[in-house]
Amino acid sequence: MTDQPRLLEGLDPEQRQAVIAPRGPVCVLAGAGTGKTRTITHRIAYLVQRGLVAPQQVLAVTFTARAAGEMRTRLRALGAAGVQAQTFHAAAFRQLRYFWPRVHETRMWQLIDNKFRLVMRAANKVGLATEKEDVRDLAGEIEWAKATLVGPEQYPAAAAAAGREVPVAPEQLSKVFAAYEQLKNQAQALDFDDLLLHIAAILEDRPEIAEEFRSRYRSFVVDEYQDVNPLQQRVLDAWLGNRDDITVVGDANQTIYSFAGASPRWLIGFPRRFPDATVVRLERDYRSTPQVVGLANQVIGAARERPAGTRLRLVGQRPDGPRPDFAEYDDETAEAEAVARRIAKLAGQGVPLSEIAVLFRVNAQSEVYEKALADAEIPYQVRGGERFFARAEVRQAMTALRTAAARGEAAEDLPAAVRAVLGEIGLTDEPPAGGAARERWESLIALVELAEELAAAVPDADLSRYVAELDARAESQHPPTVEGVTLASLHAAKGLEWDAVFLVGLVEGTLPIQHADTDAAVEEERRLLYVGVTRAREHLFLSWALARGEGGRRYRRRSRFLYNLVPDEHPAALPTKARQRELLDRVAKKPARPRCRVCGTALTSTMDIKLGRCGDCPSDVDEDLLSQLKAWRSERARQLKVPAYVVFTDATLTAIAEQRPTDERALVTISGIGASKLAKFGSDVLALIQGERRGAR
Repeated sequence: MTDQPRLLEGLDPEQRQAVIAPRGPVCVLAGAGTGKTRTITHRIAYLVQRGLVAPQQVLAVTFTARAAGEMRTRLRALGAAGVQAQTFHAAAFRQLRYFWPRVHETRMWQLIDNKFRLVMRAANKVGLATEKEDVRDLAGEIEWAKATLVGPEQYPAAAAAAGREVPVAPEQLSKVFAAYEQLKNQAQALDFDDLLLHIAAILEDRPEIAEEFRSRYRSFVVDEYQDVNPLQQRVLDAWLGNRDDITVVGDANQTIYSFAGASPRWLIGFPRRFPDATVVRLERDYRSTPQVVGLANQVIGAARERPAGTRLRLVGQRPDGPRPDFAEYDDETAEAEAVARRIAKLAGQGVPLSEIAVLFRVNAQSEVYEKALADAEIPYQVRGGERFFARAEVRQAMTALRTAAARGEAAEDLPAAVRAVLGEIGLTDEPPAGGAARERWESLIALVELAEELAAAVPDADLSRYVAELDARAESQHPPTVEGVTLASLHAAKGLEWDAVFLVGLVEGTLPIQHADTDAAVEEERRLLYVGVTRAREHLFLSWALARGEGGRRYRRRSRFLYNLVPDEHPAALPTKARQRELLDRVAKKPARPRCRVCGTALTSTMDIKLGRCGDCPSDVDEDLLSQLKAWRSERARQLKVPAYVVFTDATLTAIAEQRPTDERALVTISGIGASKLAKFGSDVLALIQGERRGAR
């Protein structure tokens, strides 16, 4: 058996304080890399060794089977074998399987591990589309509703209150939700959310069962407490009853799953709920070098309206390492090739490829890095998603493109021909709001952009030549699965760490993502970058590209989150020579950081950035022009059969009516107007402005 003094060896003062805290409520605010798992496992083992609780009376819950397995392994090594360390769902399943026969006098209903088929049947019953992406989005909304304790009848109001970007009309989704629940109950089946709902209801409604459960489990530990949703908190409350023997650990700065119902409010509010709680702050970072830690503090330190429980400031404990590196490139291909070269250099210096990661915001960004690494003969693996050419929508698109090429269709404009073919399988001019449909759109638009690259390099390329290029890329990007560089989204990287991390594609519209149109959404995007930075132990590289394809127009701007991070003397703080020439040619140019055009103050609010001025600075909007713009937008939205905001948001129209740009160069400096919208709507908007000006004279 491990003795108590040994359990305290090697702990820093704050970790030790958390470990030896008496039984009762304990809240550990643990920053990235501060040893939270070590702290809570040592606390559990310490309580067991002191005889304050038996191992079988402790229930520790976390969010992934991997984290639960790691916790059990550590506890066994610390002499606390027998502690139940499980995910919320695994714990609920075990409890429900035991209590169900007593409550319902039947065998427990069947657990379905995938709700896709039932949701598809429900959608079909309501008369909605049942394509794979549509069903995935419907299932996602049902999961959000159940996680936030919202029933079918309450869904429309709850979705509106939460600002959900719903895949169909809320009333239709409500009907799908109700039909899904009916079909599931008829089949005597349970989904994963039902496990939590049913065990909570049993413990709430059956006092004798609750008493039996609470005599079995006396002490609770919750890891990653910032990620709990209302349903999980309800289960936790049912487990606890009126007791307070609970230890929670989390970091509100790493809350990145709000879209799924997660909220840090229970972590932040823990001391108010339990006034006698021991609160410990872990800020000594043992994972990353002081240079990486310093950048992480800068990223999260710029967050707006941070609650007290989120104001952790990490202190690096490792020896000094290299400074984080920043780089700007003309296009994504150049960025990816440079990343591949840096990876090869690191490998040559002895950094294992398995200790190197390339992290991006959306999965569609992986393709260019898959190609660059394959061309450099550097093995890689895609984590949390499929390789680009293995994705269902990409395989479907390549089949459609091969069919079109076999018909020998003329393609004077290759990108237009590709877009037309992909339009037949669902590619739209404007991206969907989010969810699976947005991921599908990102993949398809990446294929169009590859066509643009080929057309620029080979002007007479046709569909057959393009399909051959895709086949060659697909073949080169499907080497045998081996240990290699990790490619992953920022969400998939949560909880992991590497010696070297490349954060790529850090441009406006990608990070923060284009549909992050509220201050809260932008702040979650900032936390995503913070999570990415804190994955690196020693080497950290941040980069962005000004254009998508080689030779493309360099209209992109680096992410607003990088303002004040790039050192003034760093080469990336200055534009490339090509960029300098382009900027000199502009009549109006966008400042390196957004500032109010009235008072010159730096802008941080999403709405202020869109308008180009502080909210309390005077507006010089031309009301007549704004009225004309809104009438034009309504007509264009009707023609395109899309919501008006898809054409331009109210904020963008207001900015146009205030700034009254006179040419395309001035128009594109307005937030919300990129290359696609400039090409589609720019001439109409400029004609309205010029016509209005002539009328004014």
